[in-house]
Amino acid sequence: MQPAKKKSKRVTSWHLIGAQLAMFRKASRLTQAALAERCSVGDDTIASIEQGRRALQWDFAVKLDELLDTKGALRVAVEKVPKKELFPAFVQDFVDYEQEALTLLSYQNQVVPGLLQTEKYARFVFSCLYPPLEADEQEGWVAARLDRQKLLSRKPRPMLHFLLEESILRSRIGDPAMMREQIRHLRQCMELPFLGLQIVPMKIPKHAALDGPMVLLETPDHDHLAYVEGQLTSYLHDDPDVVSVLQQKCGMLRSQALSVEESALLLDDCLERDDPRSTHGR
Repeated sequence: MQPAKKKSKRVTSWHLIGAQLAMFRKASRLTQAALAERCSVGDDTIASIEQGRRALQWDFAVKLDELLDTKGALRVAVEKVPKKELFPAFVQDFVDYEQEALTLLSYQNQVVPGLLQTEKYARFVFSCLYPPLEADEQEGWVAARLDRQKLLSRKPRPMLHFLLEESILRSRIGDPAMMREQIRHLRQCMELPFLGLQIVPMKIPKHAALDGPMVLLETPDHDHLAYVEGQLTSYLHDDPDVVSVLQQKCGMLRSQALSVEESALLLDDCLERDDPRSTHGR
């Protein structure tokens, strides 16, 4: 198998903002470590922002402008970042590939996948981030997430498959009405002929993906990629050996999950149980 073709390195707004920060920092005769200490953040935070690997958040930009006496230059630069570049570099690469994907398989263990989220659910998810997002920044992230869902109406149709933990559906966080709307949306999405959805039950003897969520996709050039996201980090893998291991995990997990038909019945049961007008279970 030939290694996946890599896109040429893209210079994003975050790279340019990072270069600006590095220039301002050096003009102030500060090392990355010294600036990090003044901002009460880790050394790697400043390095990651300067290299364009980490998005500069609006509130942190304001703080840096004050410390470096840059008269709001960094804040203005962040405010002018195009909506399509609201994501950090690795994430943006993934989003680009996602929109062109021939096939996509997503496993999530904490939240509903972004491609299947309702607007209210997406807004709730972003409201849970800590440190909290500013209101305008949160709305920008919500808009960007909903914009990604154009993939569901794209032609030619992609082949999509999702694996969700049952615990996501049973969770009591957030507004119950919001969760009912989200589950109803999932059930409606299952009617799409190019989309499959399986629920991984809470009572399961073995679990092939305890390491966490992942997304596998196939590009128009038939390259296979894998995207893995965790706390404060994300990575897009194109190494065939790494992708193969994750494909094996997903393959086993699909055999451990409920069938598509059983999953549809479970969603129906969730809706009936959570319907305030229902007498089910009383």
